[in-house]
Amino acid sequence: MLMGSNDKRKQTGKNRAFVQSLGHAWDGLRALFHYERNFRKHLAVGTLAVIAGIILRLTLNEWLWLVLAIFLVLIAETLNTIVEAVVDLVVGTTYHDLAKRAKDVAAGGVLLAAIFAVIVGALVMLPALARWF
Repeated sequence: MLMGSNDKRKQTGKNRAFVQSLGHAWDGLRALFHYERNFRKHLAVGTLAVIAGIILRLTLNEWLWLVLAIFLVLIAETLNTIVEAVVDLVVGTTYHDLAKRAKDVAAGGVLLAAIFAVIVGALVMLPALARWF
């Protein structure tokens, strides 16, 4: 149900059109970029990796691994943001062991994705650099 067609924030029901769903998804990405410093950092590092890939003329297979690693980190950061927001919404300012554990585990997921990205980056970029010499 839409409370008002001009105010998307008050929607409580299902999206009625694909374009409406895309609009909400775009709003979410803008919120990630605007409010989440770590998302911006991961995006910047991913952009640098893409620039390096262009300079090193990566193969299609190398590009596939690199793009997978970049998007995996961005998706993990997105899920971490969701967990943090929901936990904060539920517990507020009250400390709770399970809330801390949920946030720590979500952050650990981002760390795992980032480690994977570093490994993929090394496996892709080092041989590509070696081809130059």
